[in-house]
Amino acid sequence: MKNIMRRLRFTTPLVVSFFLILSPTFSFFARVVETKTNVAPLMTISALEREARRRVDAKPRVALVAETSDVFREIARLEPLGTTRVPNYLRALAALPPTVKPFAHLVPTFIYGGAVTSEVKAAMGLRVAQINGSPYVAAHMQRVLAASERGRTLLGTIKTDKLASLPHADQLALSYAETLTRDVNGVGDADFQKVSAVYNDSQLVELTMTVAFFNYFTRLVEALNLPVEPWALETPGGVSTPSIAPAYQLSPARVALISDEEIGATSAAALAVKDAAAQKAGLGLGMANSQRAMLRAPALALAWRAYGNAVREHATTVNRETKLHVSFAVSMANGCRYCTLHQVLGLRRLGVDPAKLVAMKKNDAALSTRERAAVEFARKLTREPATMGDADYAKLKVEFGEPGALEVLLQTCTFNFMNRFTDGLRLPSEDEAIRVYEETYGRGGQ
Repeated sequence: MKNIMRRLRFTTPLVVSFFLILSPTFSFFARVVETKTNVAPLMTISALEREARRRVDAKPRVALVAETSDVFREIARLEPLGTTRVPNYLRALAALPPTVKPFAHLVPTFIYGGAVTSEVKAAMGLRVAQINGSPYVAAHMQRVLAASERGRTLLGTIKTDKLASLPHADQLALSYAETLTRDVNGVGDADFQKVSAVYNDSQLVELTMTVAFFNYFTRLVEALNLPVEPWALETPGGVSTPSIAPAYQLSPARVALISDEEIGATSAAALAVKDAAAQKAGLGLGMANSQRAMLRAPALALAWRAYGNAVREHATTVNRETKLHVSFAVSMANGCRYCTLHQVLGLRRLGVDPAKLVAMKKNDAALSTRERAAVEFARKLTREPATMGDADYAKLKVEFGEPGALEVLLQTCTFNFMNRFTDGLRLPSEDEAIRVYEETYGRGGQ
């Protein structure tokens, strides 16, 4: 099987046709996708700190479950640094109790799991927070950085804007985070080659998943206007890093060697996609290329899958068609070819009339009132996360109720993750997704 982590020149007729169909001149994307690079200036660290202090008293847009709730009782690590404090993002997610434990595991896994250092990944999260205007995530990532000597040095360098003095690998990671956050297709081949000259395939996947996760996280907490916890602004005292062993080791060989963890995770994933329930809920593609790529960073992949499964199984207020319209809208807004094809495939699998999908090329007139409300919210959060206000979420709650509004938000965040992961790595789409897309829109997208 070809290495799908690298941005190779594919020569098979099917893949060539894929890129011809989905080139920037392809009429579907050229006419309909109003993608734009996020050119908002970086918020300075001092501005984020001021806003974080102001946000301590913010009124959240969802009810926060009490910190003493039983839902938190059996969670070993409630927040990344291992204190007994309950972060407000878990209190918000407690509206869907089965999602709390996997998300509590996911956050420290993305920071401390894998082979890229936790300090670099926390700094990447801070960079994403600067772009997306998230004082909440900025406060938490500064706290992680302040917990280690290397982190404090890195934080000081970022605060004084002396990035040129950082090690070359760290500079590349921060630049990658900024470019991929601003535009899911913004990392050109030349820039990607610079990153891949320093990081191996597993690390490239890990870096991409890190950027994707913090684009999820910043949108989640800002859409909910979560208050910054006072303890998040304190200098951390005695902390313990989680006992997450590196999921893979760097190899001196000229090719990346698959690790035992990758073998185990891949075998488990291959069995999971054969499960009847998984086949019913999926797109009928077996193990999608996105899954194959993620499994190069098995600890992160398994944590992401566990959380995603919990959301899919228990977030059932909003129907699947509406959720697919949301992910379609997000993917179109971001210009993500891979995910757009998947959403068309999913909608067709549900029996959605192709005429409706064709009409959606032009505008939202074919959508129901509920679908339109969800799509409009998703587009705004995707394009302008820092501008989300009380009225945006209130409108969503009027249409879907509080549980449904949270589900629409989670779907929006998920595809801001997936778009960056799949198109950031230029993953080729699967044959069936291409076939159904062509069947729906015609070979030229007409």
